[in-house]
Amino acid sequence: MRLLLIRHGQTIDNVNGAIGAIVPGPGLTPLGREQAAAIPAALQSERIAAIYVSTMQRTHETAAPLAGALGLEPRVVDGVQEITSGDLEQRSDKEAIASYMGAVFSWWQSLDGRVPGGEDGHEFYRRFTGAIDEIAAEHPESTVAVFSHGAAIRAWSSYAAENVDAEFSRTHPLENTAVVVLEGSPAEGWVVTHWAGEPIGGAQFEDASAPDPTAEALG
Repeated sequence: MRLLLIRHGQTIDNVNGAIGAIVPGPGLTPLGREQAAAIPAALQSERIAAIYVSTMQRTHETAAPLAGALGLEPRVVDGVQEITSGDLEQRSDKEAIASYMGAVFSWWQSLDGRVPGGEDGHEFYRRFTGAIDEIAAEHPESTVAVFSHGAAIRAWSSYAAENVDAEFSRTHPLENTAVVVLEGSPAEGWVVTHWAGEPIGGAQFEDASAPDPTAEALG
């Protein structure tokens, strides 16, 4: 199976540098819609058999142009939504961001780490892996696009893939509409074959002025 994990387009939370993980959350900004519109051309060489979106509005809007171009109906899958924000929702201060991303990357040492008021590593990986397993069971030999979220994609990819670790994920950005490609299966394991950190349509769709905490490389 070929799995395309695509981050959603820009939202107002990204512009404000705020942590936002409450469902359904905001839709896309004008730039976010431009980013989404660039996806079909960028993925025209892929033979995508199905499109999945999270329970959050921004993934639905990001997937819409690709779905329209391919004549596919996006399917909502519970489990690939963003890592819960708990007590840190809508905060943009350095302490909150360090607490949120610090908890996420602590999961490589222990899944017991918990986002304050949110989920721990056990809970996150159980629900995200469960969703991917369901998708893989339906499309074991196909290419599938899954529209998800910055912290979730970075965390799950580094956890599931045999060739990517937490350090790689921590130091490689994942801007809006960036894509991580994995190949394999739940039974045989996953390998990251491509990590494109900039917007899928190219750097011209990147907003370098936006302090997006779940996208940026951490030093």
